Amino acid sequence: MPEPIEIEIESDLKSLIPRYLENRRTDLKTLEACLTNGDFATVVRIGHGMKGSGGGYGLTHLTDLGARLEEAGKAEVVDSIRAIRAELDDFLKRLVVTFVEA
Repeated sequence: MPEPIEIEIESDLKSLIPRYLENRRTDLKTLEACLTNGDFATVVRIGHGMKGSGGGYGLTHLTDLGARLEEAGKAEVVDSIRAIRAELDDFLKRLVVTFVEA
C-alpha cells in the first residue's frame, strides 16, 4: 500500500478544505473529459486555478501540479497532461490532512 502523504494545515481552514479537495477530485473527471475531447483551454484554466490556490490552502504540491498542468495545456502535450492528472489522483488518494492551531 502506498505511503500516506501527511500534511499539516492551519485549523482556521478546516471548514474549507473538504470542499476544496472535492473540487480537485471533480477536476480529475473534467481533465479526463478534456483529454478525450482535446479541450486544452479547460486544462489551462484548471491548472491556472490550482497554481493560484494550492498554496493558500497549505497544499503547495497542488500549486506545483497546477503550474505544470497549465504549461502542458498551453503546449497541448497530451502525455504530460495525462501524467500530471495521474499524479494529482495519486496525491489526493494518499493525502492525510491534520489540522493544527496557527
